[in-house]
Amino acid sequence: MKAVIVEDEIVAAQNLQRIIGQVADDIEIIALLQSIEESVEWFSLNQAPDLIFMDIHLSDGSSFSIFDKVDITCPVIFTTAYDEYALKAFEVNSVDYLLKPINIKNFERAITKFRSLSQSQTDSTDSLANLLASFKQTKGIYKSNFLIPLKDKLIPLAVDKIACFYTENKMVKIITKDNQTYHMDTSLEDLTNQLDPTQFFRANRQYIISHNAIEDISIWFGSKLSINMTVTVPERIIVSKARVSEFKVWYTA
Repeated sequence: MKAVIVEDEIVAAQNLQRIIGQVADDIEIIALLQSIEESVEWFSLNQAPDLIFMDIHLSDGSSFSIFDKVDITCPVIFTTAYDEYALKAFEVNSVDYLLKPINIKNFERAITKFRSLSQSQTDSTDSLANLLASFKQTKGIYKSNFLIPLKDKLIPLAVDKIACFYTENKMVKIITKDNQTYHMDTSLEDLTNQLDPTQFFRANRQYIISHNAIEDISIWFGSKLSINMTVTVPERIIVSKARVSEFKVWYTA
């Protein structure tokens, strides 16, 4: 069985290849592609493999744009750093996802699902179309409004009016785009699952920031980035060197 890996992180690609060798030695990796441009060219010139392992976020954008430029009919197993909550729409026949960092147990689950699909001769083209349609609809599962407790009231607050969330003294606070501050009885981890990842980014352990509230970005010491917001924040928002590439992909998507 022939497979292609679409992954721009070398370490992640090597880890996936290692697991494939351990668990499914009948799978032959015939190509390792690292960008949308390279993938479109390869799939345009070569016969489709039996299976594709594809990272969702590549250095030059979302891998879903590949499907807009070239016809891919074989099953796809997506790899992603998104959490399971955000990926419920991916649980359809013929395709699956692997949550990074990929482990053997999850890989075995995905391969078992793929082999079962192949044996049942399900139409993978229809299933992939269902997957893409579901992905485009996932925005509906994210919060569009919050109810913020304030004294003896609950204040409605639309998500698109929020500039950032941050923690201070183990308490989560919101800063709105008009510089109002509110408290929330939740955690940044829970908020990460509730917010649209195309609009909000977990900059570091203290901050989740809104795409539309970024004024500009400064190059910081040690190849880090300093995010300057359109609102006043209590401390500098730093994106670590390890997450700079991820931030750039998110911001330019």
